[in-house]
Amino acid sequence: MEKFNKFKWFLITGFFSGLLPKAPGTWGSIVGVIIAYFVILYFPNPNLTIMLIAILFSIIGFKFVEEYEKIYNIHDDKRIVIDEIAGVLITIGLLGNLKQDTLIKLFFAFLAFRILDIWKPSIIGKIDKKAKGALGVMGDDILAGIFGGILAGIFYMFYLKLKG
Repeated sequence: MEKFNKFKWFLITGFFSGLLPKAPGTWGSIVGVIIAYFVILYFPNPNLTIMLIAILFSIIGFKFVEEYEKIYNIHDDKRIVIDEIAGVLITIGLLGNLKQDTLIKLFFAFLAFRILDIWKPSIIGKIDKKAKGALGVMGDDILAGIFGGILAGIFYMFYLKLKG
């Protein structure tokens, strides 16, 4: 049986964050938030850049996860967290003006994405349970990322109301 490339393993495990012993999905999401934070600091149009990075992680995830599952016959290995990275980046990228209230927006994005990724309501859960291969691994997190962007926006609106 052929072996899976170490660099591909490095990428799909979120720079090895998915190998940490507890809550690999949370660690992968934190990696995504850290990536977004540095993009916000150093890029002039962070929303677009973050969405492009999310697309890149999604494409890489679909390709490499499919390959990994064919080699090892393991579906949705918990150590694979590239899906969480892509998902949380989508959530962050959907929020408005990331240069303003950056840390609170990142917190709300992380919280909203993790709630939806763990709870898996509605179609998110259906894709997680019924879709095979990389679509099942990546699809639920991409949808959680999209809905997470909406939920994080709602959290942020409530925050602004409370803040006055």
